[in-house]
Amino acid sequence: MAQNLRGALVGFCNPLLDISAVVDDSLLAEYKLKANDAIMASPEHLPLFQTLIDKHNALFLPGGSAQNTLRGAQRLLPEDSAVFFGAVGNDENAQRLKGAADKAKLRTNYMVNPTKPTGTCALLITGKNRSMVANLSAAETYDFSHVSAPENWKDIEAARFYYITGFFFAVSPDTIEAVAKHAHDNNKTFTMNLSAPFVAEFFTAQVEKTLPYIDILFGNETEAAALATALKFDTSDIKQIAKRVADLPRAGSRPRLVVFTQGSESTIIASSDSDEVRVYGVTEVPDAEVGDTNGAGDAFVAGFLSQYMQEKPLDTCVDAGHWLAGQVVRQIGPNYPEIELKFVPTADFAPTVEKL
Repeated sequence: MAQNLRGALVGFCNPLLDISAVVDDSLLAEYKLKANDAIMASPEHLPLFQTLIDKHNALFLPGGSAQNTLRGAQRLLPEDSAVFFGAVGNDENAQRLKGAADKAKLRTNYMVNPTKPTGTCALLITGKNRSMVANLSAAETYDFSHVSAPENWKDIEAARFYYITGFFFAVSPDTIEAVAKHAHDNNKTFTMNLSAPFVAEFFTAQVEKTLPYIDILFGNETEAAALATALKFDTSDIKQIAKRVADLPRAGSRPRLVVFTQGSESTIIASSDSDEVRVYGVTEVPDAEVGDTNGAGDAFVAGFLSQYMQEKPLDTCVDAGHWLAGQVVRQIGPNYPEIELKFVPTADFAPTVEKL
């Protein structure tokens, strides 16, 4: 019998319209940006957005990390399985974001701020790298009062899986805490993404406060390194970091999974209930087929969660994550192919298992 997944997945993040352009290293240097990073915009970054539009043939693409993830997950799940929360302005860009969500049949529950424009994110593409500069605007005004309203909290009560990005620590830590505790108190699955190195660096206390409630933690290799530094681990080995994070204190008895991707390199998974680390090889997308890597991490989580929610084996979850990320890197920006997405598990897909 098929599972009833109606409203089963709720996500929170900053819905942003991406302004994406291919640039050279000189523009990164001009704005003191790293080639593969994500930061919040400071006043000195604000001219960059118009520069991309005026001089670099920028594309306007639907973005926002968790909204990207939920758009992808919904494409692989039964109808009306996912709901996304975040704040937007009352403007054309908000309609663009909602249109992209509607196209994926993702239900949105936006808090609309009529006094602020919808947030934007500058995406500077250099080769396979992307540097992200987010101007949150309306997105940073999201308030716990929105989700706590009875007509919205019912979505939280109906869900069984929750996904929140680390970016949201800068916006509504009260929301993260309330949803995490609800998941714990009701034996539901709470997942988060480290999202960017600055999250672990500047929101260390909030991350440490939330970690006991996290059942699945996602991140990439640079975010893992930043977390290890923030938590004062005496190792830079990503497998050791994954295992040590998995073994940190938990609020409940459910084992914690830590999932670290490394682009085209292997994906690492550690669990609190095993002394083994699983290492999954990645089938690299040929250079000639790569559009850009923006959104690949979001797509991996989408594929992973779509199978995890359906109680598929862990290997299948990772396989789906790799496959969907591979679909997205063949596009320009965090977009999914227009064709119907149908995941077919890879025969004999299995990890190398290493005991620590």
